[in-house]
Amino acid sequence: MAHSPFVNRQSVAVLGGGPGGYEAALGAAQLGADVTLVERVGVGGSAVLTDVVPSKSLIATADAAVAISEASDLGVQFYAKGEHGKPLKPEIAINLAAVNKRLMALAGQQSEDMRTALLDAGVKILSGHGRLDGHNAIVVSTAEGGTDFDRVEADTIVVAVGAAPRELDSAKPDGRRILTWTQLYDMKELPEHLIVVGSGVTGAEFASAYMNLGAKVTLISSRDQVLPGEDQDAAAVLERVFKRGGMQVLSKSRADRVEKTKDGVVVTLSDGRTVEGSHCLMAVGSIPNTRGIGLEQAGVELTESGHIRVNKVARTSVSNIYAAGDCTNFFPLASVASMQGRTAVFHALGDIVIPLEQRRITANIFTAPEIATVGYSEKDVQDGVIEGIVHKLPLAANPRAKMMGIRDGFVKLIARRGSGTIIGGVIVAPKASELIYPIAVAVERRLTADQVSRVFAAYPSLSGSITDATRAMHQVAIS
Repeated sequence: MAHSPFVNRQSVAVLGGGPGGYEAALGAAQLGADVTLVERVGVGGSAVLTDVVPSKSLIATADAAVAISEASDLGVQFYAKGEHGKPLKPEIAINLAAVNKRLMALAGQQSEDMRTALLDAGVKILSGHGRLDGHNAIVVSTAEGGTDFDRVEADTIVVAVGAAPRELDSAKPDGRRILTWTQLYDMKELPEHLIVVGSGVTGAEFASAYMNLGAKVTLISSRDQVLPGEDQDAAAVLERVFKRGGMQVLSKSRADRVEKTKDGVVVTLSDGRTVEGSHCLMAVGSIPNTRGIGLEQAGVELTESGHIRVNKVARTSVSNIYAAGDCTNFFPLASVASMQGRTAVFHALGDIVIPLEQRRITANIFTAPEIATVGYSEKDVQDGVIEGIVHKLPLAANPRAKMMGIRDGFVKLIARRGSGTIIGGVIVAPKASELIYPIAVAVERRLTADQVSRVFAAYPSLSGSITDATRAMHQVAIS
C-alpha cells in the first residue's frame, strides 16, 4: 500500500460502498490512511447490485437483439432447415430468465472484484447498518435497529449512502406486477405489455431496452417530449425511433394511479383515460437514503428533499464530514459519485484537488441510439447564458454510418463565439458514450474547434463526424 507525505496515519470512515464510497475508500488507502468502509448490502452498493451494472447489461442484450434483427439490412440472412430441406427464417427469442440470471451474476462478480480490490488496498470492511454518532464516529449494527454494534471513530467521515426508487402511495410496487427498476430482474418471462410511467433517463432506458427485446411498450410522459430537460433534437430523434419501433408514447399524460387487475395492471391517467398492460414500471425519480442515519444530529445540512448539501470538493456543512453520490445535491451519476469520493478524501488528507464543475461532467443515456452530452447546451446559447455558436451534423452523412446501416443520430458542437473554444457537445449515436470522450477532453482542456479539427481521425470512422463538425466551424482569420 502506497504511503503519502500528506498523511500521518489519519483515519477515514466511509458510510456506503457504492461508486462514491468505494473510490473514497480506495483513494484514502492510496494516501496511506487507516480506512474503514461500512456497507449494508455489499460492496458496489445498489449501483452495482441492482441499478447501473444489471440495467446496462440488460441494455447490451437488447442491443444484440437489434443487431441480429437488423442484420438483413446489411445482406446477412438467417435460415433454419425445415421439412425436405426447405429454408425457414428463424425468429429471435429472448430467454428473459437466462438474461436476468446472467446479468445478476455479472453484478455479483463486479461487487466481489471491488471488495477484493479494497481488501488488497488494506481497507477494513464492516457489513451492517451504519449511522453517524456525532461528527467523528459511525455506529454499525448487524441489523437495522439492532443492539449488537461496532463503533468506528475517524478523523474524516465520507457519507455515500446513495438513493432508492421513489414510491407513490397511488402506485405501490408489489414486485410482481407494479415494479421499481430494482425489481425487474425477478421476471422470468418477457412482459407481454410493459407500461413505463416516467420518461426521464431511467424510464427511457428501460422502455428502449424492453421494446428492443420484443415486448410491447407504452411510455407515459407528463411532459411535451421524452427526456425533459435534455437536448430537444436528441429527444426528438429518440421519440421518432421509439414510435418507429412500435412503442406508444403518451405525451402530456400524467399517471394518477396504478392498480393490479386479475392478470395485469391498469393505469388511470389524470384526464380519466386508462391504459391496460401486463406489468408497470414506475420510473418517477429517486429519494436519498439519508433518513435515520444521524446526519441532522451531527449538524450536517440537508436540502428540503433530504439531499446532503455539499460544495465543489464534496464537503458538507461540518468540516470533517464529506458526502458523495446520489445522496448529495450535486449530480446523480455513478461517474460523478466516483469523482466526488476521490475529491473528498484528497481534500481531507491534504492532496491536490480540482473542484468539481458541473459544466465539465459527461453524461450518457443508454437508449438505442445512445445520447451523450457534455458542457453547455444549445438551450444555454438560446437563453443567453453563454455567447456561442452551434453546429449540428447528421450522422447519416458519415461514410462509416452508411456502412453500418445507421440511420439516426447526429453530432452537435457548441463553441464560444469569437475564440472558437469548444464549450459543449451532444452526440446521438450507437456507443455515443465512447464517442463523447474527445469532446469532453476539448471542453476540459479548453481546446478550440480549429485545434480539434487538426487531430487526425481514422477514415472511415464515426469519430470522423467530430472532425467534420469542427472543420465546418472554422472561422477565417482576417488581419
